Amino acid sequence: MSTKYNPHEIEIKWQEVWERDGLYKVTEDPDKDKYYVLEMFPYPSGDIHMGHVRNYTIGDVVARQLTMTGKSVLHPMGWDSFGLPAENAAIKSNTHPATWTYKNIERQIANFQRMGFSYDWDRKLASSDVEYYRWGQWIFLQFWERGLVERRKSPVNWCPDCKTVLANEQVLGDGVCWRCKSVVEKRDLEQWYFKITEYAQELLDDLDTLTGWPERVKTMQANWIGRSEGAEVDFTLCDAEGEPSDQKITVFTTRPDTLFGCTFFLLAPEHSLVHELVHGTEYAADVAAVVEQAKRETAVERASGEAPKLGAFTGRYVINPVNGEKVPVWVSNYVLMDYGTGAVMAVPSGDQRDFEFARKYGLPVPPVVVAKGDPLATELAGYCDCHMKDAPWEEAYDGPGIMVQSGDFTGMQGGKGSEGMKAVTESLLERGEGRFSINFRLRDWLISRQRYWGNPIPAIHCPACGLVPVPEDQLPVVLPQDVDVTKGETLADHPEFYETTCPKCGGAARRETDTMDTFTCSSWYYIRYADARNSEAIWDKDKADYWMPVDQYIGGIEHAILHLLYSRFFTKVFRDMGIVEFNEPFTNLLTQGMVKMDGEVMSKSKGNVVSPDEMIEKYGCDALRAYILFMAPPDKDLEWSYEGLDGMYRWLGRVWRLVTSAAEESASGCGVAASGDAAAKKLHREMHRVIGKVTQDIAAFQLNTSIAAMMELTNAAYEYRNTVEEGSRDLALMRDVAETLTLLLAPYTPHMSEELWREVLGKDVSVHRASWPVFDAGAASADVVEMVVQVNGKVRAKMQIEVGVAEEDIIAAALTEVSDWIENKEVVKVLVVAGRLVSVVVK
Repeated sequence: MSTKYNPHEIEIKWQEVWERDGLYKVTEDPDKDKYYVLEMFPYPSGDIHMGHVRNYTIGDVVARQLTMTGKSVLHPMGWDSFGLPAENAAIKSNTHPATWTYKNIERQIANFQRMGFSYDWDRKLASSDVEYYRWGQWIFLQFWERGLVERRKSPVNWCPDCKTVLANEQVLGDGVCWRCKSVVEKRDLEQWYFKITEYAQELLDDLDTLTGWPERVKTMQANWIGRSEGAEVDFTLCDAEGEPSDQKITVFTTRPDTLFGCTFFLLAPEHSLVHELVHGTEYAADVAAVVEQAKRETAVERASGEAPKLGAFTGRYVINPVNGEKVPVWVSNYVLMDYGTGAVMAVPSGDQRDFEFARKYGLPVPPVVVAKGDPLATELAGYCDCHMKDAPWEEAYDGPGIMVQSGDFTGMQGGKGSEGMKAVTESLLERGEGRFSINFRLRDWLISRQRYWGNPIPAIHCPACGLVPVPEDQLPVVLPQDVDVTKGETLADHPEFYETTCPKCGGAARRETDTMDTFTCSSWYYIRYADARNSEAIWDKDKADYWMPVDQYIGGIEHAILHLLYSRFFTKVFRDMGIVEFNEPFTNLLTQGMVKMDGEVMSKSKGNVVSPDEMIEKYGCDALRAYILFMAPPDKDLEWSYEGLDGMYRWLGRVWRLVTSAAEESASGCGVAASGDAAAKKLHREMHRVIGKVTQDIAAFQLNTSIAAMMELTNAAYEYRNTVEEGSRDLALMRDVAETLTLLLAPYTPHMSEELWREVLGKDVSVHRASWPVFDAGAASADVVEMVVQVNGKVRAKMQIEVGVAEEDIIAAALTEVSDWIENKEVVKVLVVAGRLVSVVVK
């Protein structure tokens, strides 16, 4: 038995044994409580990095520990292998995306196995496997049948570098592509959409049920869904003389109480009416200039309120329904088509952007809601709405207050949710010119992409029949492999793919050549793991209902809106289809922090990447696993330190020597069978304290402090060995401590723990199939505690006090201990901190 810890000898050895024995294969067991641990599956981008190591080690510790508590634990792995990263990398390396992708998958499998992760490899999947994406096409057809698929022409986000459209969620806050960071453009294209808006209210409401999610993530989703309560108001289009037409333009507003302050009307440059209103008029050129300028600006820039506001008058008007006033119609760059109706009733006194626009173009700014106490409230009491006074303000006021210059509603309380808001809307409703309404910021999910490496959309364009779904018995629509992406080819360049016959009429037709957004692949993979090899159905419902929902999901905060929101949407549709019984896919969510060096995120461009392979070569993977968990709480960023990893390796060496020496002494019988002395009792208490601490900390994801507790137990065991002479040590206790420490470490350092358990401690079964140590609160409680005695803030004595002694007896004992320090002095005050401290104040 070696007294030296040599990870390189033992790690590969046990990995081969585990694979041979199928240690991590799991099936449904109705006699056991289940637990599903899942880390977000990665892109197959090559060798894993330290972020991967951290993310997957966190999940592995939880999975291993819960298995040891007797639960049936599902812990699978797969790859999000379709999409632009693979296609762009293939172009750069002059190869095919499939070649690049599957080569990297094999490399990552080797990486994950070398890290000792406890995945059930029988369940592995990749979204680019035809066995997987055929079910993605089946989902598309089910959504289509339920009215959740639509193809329409609309302004879309276009990335000029990626040469494809992007969903709104894939445009970052500064208006750039989430992948390549290129500035996103707007284009009018025919595209496919999933109607996620049909579930907007439920997606918002059910955030309240996600008590195991970080509040930050729930807030991000709530803001993105963006529910607004207000009213739809119908404005009638009219000419310069005020003659009304039959055409109405509807706006959504959250402040119908400010309608009397609407002094101009705005259309988004993309609005379908813009061209119609100005065509052939003297206003066409100015309006066209605004439209062209808006195309050169990102949606984020236009909506920010900080970009210069540009506008042009159309020469047309609308009639304000509350007062019959004629209101000029303008086109402006700060109005967007994706929110509301693409038309805005501008109230410059109540909206800062409208205020700035009005001041720039000389439009009136009459106040209609003023703050309580504002002198204008009294001053404007005599003004009627037909002779409105302008506001002497330097900025808009959008808060609650008193309605003024508002006809019969003057004097009412104004503001969101106010009586004035309700009264104005009810008045519009009675006249058939408005209605109460709810609006959402969330827009339908644009899922079509003009790139090759993705899941083909199962649709056919027939000249006679229109859009026709591919029949289920013709799935999958297989992605052809003879596409050369290095030449910029897509499916649209391959007639052998798109030339087909209509399944309805049998006539010549064209297959859809767009592929699906890769987020459609990652929105359901977590359920497929429950039945990954099923070729007859997407999954067996009983298996899905056994394992789902995921009990613990782990991944980056960057997926708060995209992946997590889409997955929730898919799950709710699946529930309505009757193929699952649950409402939410992920019960608990951990968003792990990043791994940094010198305060910056590791990246190749910054030259601060630390290779996991190199660290494993030097220290072994167990030391790397333990180190990366010890340096910071899982949800916080971690600052890399080579010295810290070296220190972790040395500590594991101490554990190794402690366990091997305990085993040797136990075998030799050089000691006592059992001891009741104070030192043995202290070590026994510490062992049980640490069992409780580690168990509690794993459940709370305080993995760093759980390792610190095991270090404390290691120190306590060495202290016992160093203070109790050989031959007098409690052999049973030392053996118990060695076995307990090995078990506690098993989820963190699985290879070292297996070697110690099987080869050093002589156990017959794997440590990972052993039972987790049971915490005994009574055994962790001290019979006697050490208390410090201070006199005027300085430590003057220490004393041993039995637990449960009355406070007056503690004080008496403390005064006796420090009698020399308080002799001939007056005791002014004595403070007792139970179990820790007695503070004596004298003068």
